[in-house]
Amino acid sequence: MATPNYGYEKRQKELAKKRKKEEKLKAKAERKHGGPDDAGAESALSNDASAATPGAEASDRGLSGTSVA
Repeated sequence: MATPNYGYEKRQKELAKKRKKEEKLKAKAERKHGGPDDAGAESALSNDASAATPGAEASDRGLSGTSVA
């Protein structure tokens, strides 16, 4: 039978704790500022979600990449 890898378990526990702390700080900052305007923390937490968001915002505003004067 294989022996438990306590180092791995400890690291996973530390990562989960760190992730929870970051989410808590992000939520606190959003409440303080009234919205999700902290782009630095958002990109650090999930690059996929922040990459999809700017394109959707641009299409919602009617911006197609060309400027009309």
